[in-house]
Amino acid sequence: MIIGGPALTKYNDRSLKDLTTAPASAPSSPGALVHIKTLTASSSSTLSFVNGASSVVLDNTYPIYRFEFINMHPANDTQEFQFNMSADSGSNYNVTKTTTYFRTYHNEADSSATLLYRTGNDLAQSTNFQMLADGVGNGNDECCSGTLHLFNPSDTTFTKYFTSRISAYENNNGIRDNYCAGYGNTTSAVDAIQFKFGSGNIDAGTIKLYGIKDA
Repeated sequence: MIIGGPALTKYNDRSLKDLTTAPASAPSSPGALVHIKTLTASSSSTLSFVNGASSVVLDNTYPIYRFEFINMHPANDTQEFQFNMSADSGSNYNVTKTTTYFRTYHNEADSSATLLYRTGNDLAQSTNFQMLADGVGNGNDECCSGTLHLFNPSDTTFTKYFTSRISAYENNNGIRDNYCAGYGNTTSAVDAIQFKFGSGNIDAGTIKLYGIKDA
């Protein structure tokens, strides 16, 4: 027996029938995805998410942000899907980055399969756009899809880390599974992200931004 504990409340059919106020709901589970913004391309040169603009949240509200790329289709063939970060609300997308990149490949003819590090796709203290997928075809059924996670973009103590994984139907009729990770070498808050193809427009595709609640 527990002495001095909270009284046990018992309910019967009558008490439940007369109940007019429901108990407070349980708090939302930690780690849940919260949808913030969806951008849909239509012959768009870039798609940008800027904190405070058009209902975009990219600050200390969430410790992790997740971007989902759905059927990103380039207007031009054999394209690189890229991104960059901004520390001045999108006036410049030029955060210095150091990154690493590798990919797997398998073609439809089952005649070629590789796993390799792509030295030409990484950056070493560069402000250039970072490639997330390469060789993306522009055929009617070709595109790339995947995710990118950005960690604590508004932190002013540490550098800004990201990881991405994107699968792409490449121009030579095969699948490339692209892995990229790195950091923006800045202790300034990152408050905007931009996505584009290396040349030509984003003919079609959807990017969804989510915040991930703290655990």
